[in-house]
This record gives sequence, C-alpha cells and structure tokens, in this order.
Amino acid sequence: MSPNNFKPPPLVPDSLPVAEALRRSPPLTALRERLKDSSERFEAIRASLPAGLATHVAPGPVDAEGWSLLAANAAVAAKLRQLRPRLEAILQQRGWQVSSIRIKVQSN
Repeated sequence: MSPNNFKPPPLVPDSLPVAEALRRSPPLTALRERLKDSSERFEAIRASLPAGLATHVAPGPVDAEGWSLLAANAAVAAKLRQLRPRLEAILQQRGWQVSSIRIKVQSN
C-alpha cells in the first residue's frame, strides 16, 4: 500500500458504562426512578403477603394511574384482589400516594 492510499482508522467514541448512560439520559433516568419506586413499594408490602404467595408475585409498572402487581396465575391474582385494600392501606401509611393497585396476570 502506498503512503498516498493510507486511511486513518475511523474514530470510535469511548463507550460509556451503563450506569453513566442511565444517569445522562433523562428518559432512562425517569425509567430507573419508576423501577426503583415499584421495587420499594413491593418491599413495603411483601411481609404482608401470605407465606408462599410473594414468590408468585412481581412488582409491575408505576404510572400516573397507579401501580401494578404481576401475578403468576389467576389464583394468585384472585388472592391479591382480596388483599388489595390492606396493601393499599400499608402503602398509604408509608407515605405513598396510592390511587389504586392494579392486579395483572403475567403472561409467559
């Protein structure tokens, strides 16, 4: 190859660690905060769930309309619907503004 045909390698920007990218992106920061809020709500109610039920429930999204709990199946969802008033009261006692807890069966 002659010196006149030499091309410098393309410049590739340094990659950012994921945590840094999350911190720099407003939409991702908002998403991270909603995920953290959902996890904290779940931890607040976990002890109030009957033994064995918590392993079949996952925290779902938090949005302007409320918070969702994801149930593994219809039977778990039915039990969560019975417990909903107590779970909402626990969250309110701990300072969360609770409009409603939605119960959704998680599809696999």
